[in-house]
Amino acid sequence: MTLALQLGRFVAALDLAAVPAPVLEKARICLLNGYGIALGGHATPYAPVARRAALALDGERAHGGATLLGDGRKTSIEGALLANAALFHGRAQEDTCGAGHFGTIMIPLLTALLEARGAPPQRLLGALIAGYEVAGLLEWAYGPKTTPAGLRSSPLYGTLAAAAAAAHLLGLDAERSAAALANAASFTGGMLQSFADGSDEWRYQVGVAARNGLAAVELARAGSRSAPGAFEGRSGFVRAYARSDCDAAALLARLGREWSVMRVTFKPFPVCAFNQTPVTGALMLRERIAGRALRRVRVRMNPFETSYAGMDAKGPFDSISGTLMSIPFCIALTLLRGTPSMAGMTDYADAEVNALTQGIDLVTDESVPVLSCVIEAETADGAPLVQDQRMTVADFAYDWDTASRLVRRIGAEAGVPPAAYDAIEDFARAPERAGIGTVLDAFALLLRPDGG
Repeated sequence: MTLALQLGRFVAALDLAAVPAPVLEKARICLLNGYGIALGGHATPYAPVARRAALALDGERAHGGATLLGDGRKTSIEGALLANAALFHGRAQEDTCGAGHFGTIMIPLLTALLEARGAPPQRLLGALIAGYEVAGLLEWAYGPKTTPAGLRSSPLYGTLAAAAAAAHLLGLDAERSAAALANAASFTGGMLQSFADGSDEWRYQVGVAARNGLAAVELARAGSRSAPGAFEGRSGFVRAYARSDCDAAALLARLGREWSVMRVTFKPFPVCAFNQTPVTGALMLRERIAGRALRRVRVRMNPFETSYAGMDAKGPFDSISGTLMSIPFCIALTLLRGTPSMAGMTDYADAEVNALTQGIDLVTDESVPVLSCVIEAETADGAPLVQDQRMTVADFAYDWDTASRLVRRIGAEAGVPPAAYDAIEDFARAPERAGIGTVLDAFALLLRPDGG
């Protein structure tokens, strides 16, 4: 039996009654975080660009279709995916599974299908879990090979997440779910060069992944004949992208047991996932420096992170796509200005921050675990300071209350009415009771100056 069919069986058969309670709770937290970060990103410039493109491609609809969140107009489902995923990705503060940001892909997709297709909300959490499990499983196995090759995990594995989530939500059987995943394996891709160049393609990759995942599902529903060996075949997904053999038995041994959604982490700061620990360490080091001038700073990190596009950049910067990736910039900004904000991340003319950025060296060190860093600083008077910041997935895998505080803090910074967060919390707790209209109403509050 092929891997596509085994994955298709898992997607079709996933039953919330059999899902462990912590897994189900984590899915609810992912919903809360996804919508909450999107609300807080309403003032970022990427969704407006994607909206203009979506409307040029698919036009505005007076009736039917899906809502452009934070805008109020409607377009096709596919157009809404392109625009809304850019909104969810606008702060670069979304959830992370390995190196993939699957919530930015799946949540806009599932939202649009609930609104425009009347898909059953009681299947939403199961669909979300199905997507995290399929994409997370493959990212866990092959991300360490595909990322160094220049492929970005979010669109590469996220197209599979989108197909799995939509297939479950729309009730495809095992055979058709397998076809949808096989189609998605053929339609996927996405590279990392935009991070190195400080450009914005990565903001829109997630919307394209959502559209491609939905197309994969619709073709499967329409009866597409899709490759049985899409994953493990000689020219299949694993060999094509990971340049590796596919150990299907090892993958299937984890499926439904080592739940990928439990690896999902959340970002306290509007910087790359790999910069969350350096910023955390820099905040602690800032307290110890107590205003003393620095002579030099070295940062030691795992090669998986230091080799990622844009991580060693020192500028000059002219976009947040550059600053949020740069380890030297994020540490310099934190040491001098404290907790990074969107305003700080987009101040490209801060001479003091730019000067310190030039004096921060990134060093590859295999002895430092992933998600950790060692910051070695020397003050102007010659005093050495070392911040050995060891962190794991558990440090960023927030519970409900912590995620709620995070998105509400961001909302206060971005001027989001608190009632919007009340609404999305109500929906994330019980989608089948609250209904998708609750989410649409929450985002509609962004369009009212008084928030009422």
